[in-house]
Amino acid sequence: MKKIPVAFTLITLCAGSLSGCANMSETGRTTSTGAAIGAVAGGLIGAATAGGHRGRSAATGAALGAAIGAGGGYLWSRHMQEQKAAMEQAAQGSGVSVTQTADNQLRLEIPSDISFDTGRYDIKPQLRPILDRFVATLNQHPVTHVTIIGHTDSTGSDAINEPLSVNRAAATRDYLVVRGVAMNRFAIDGRGSREPIADNATAAGRAMNRRVEIFVAEAAR
Repeated sequence: MKKIPVAFTLITLCAGSLSGCANMSETGRTTSTGAAIGAVAGGLIGAATAGGHRGRSAATGAALGAAIGAGGGYLWSRHMQEQKAAMEQAAQGSGVSVTQTADNQLRLEIPSDISFDTGRYDIKPQLRPILDRFVATLNQHPVTHVTIIGHTDSTGSDAINEPLSVNRAAATRDYLVVRGVAMNRFAIDGRGSREPIADNATAAGRAMNRRVEIFVAEAAR
C-alpha cells in the first residue's frame, strides 16, 4: 500500500479545521486557526526529528509534534484588541510602537528618547503618561500576563550592559506595580546588547537599540 506522507496528512487535517471555522466568531476563528497552524508546524517538526530517535516511527513523532503545536499559543480576544486600540491612542506621536505579534501578543516597543538615558534605568518623565494609561488597560483585563525585556546598545562591556538591561525592565515593572498592577502578572528579562535592531556604529543606531519591549499575552484556554 502506498504511504501518504505525514506532512500531507497534517496539511489536510489543518485545512479541515480551518473550513470548520466558517461559522465561528472572530475570536473562535483566531484561536482555532492558531491551533491548526500550530498542529501542522508541530507535526512537521515531529516528523523531521523522529528519525533521530530509535524505535519511534515518523508518524508517532509527527503526532507528538502536532499535539505540542496545538496545545500552546495565545488568544487575540476582543479585550486584547481593545488594549491595542487604547495603547495606540495613548502612544500617538510618542515614538512608541504598538503592534500585534505573530503569536498574538500585544507588543509595545519603547525607544530610548522617552524611556532611559544612556547608562541609566530611571524612567524619564515623558514615559510616565503612557505607562499610566497602560496601567489602566492592564487592570481592566486582569487575565493577561506581561513580559518586559530591557535592551542596551553596544557601548560598554557585558558586565555593565547585562544588569543595566535587567534594571530597565525591573524599573518599568516596578512603576506599573506601584500603580496597582499585581506583581505576579510580570516576568522580566534583560538581553544586554545581544539583540540590536539597528547599527551600533552610529549614534542613531545606538539610540534605537537602547529600548524596552513590553509584551502582553492572554493564554488560550
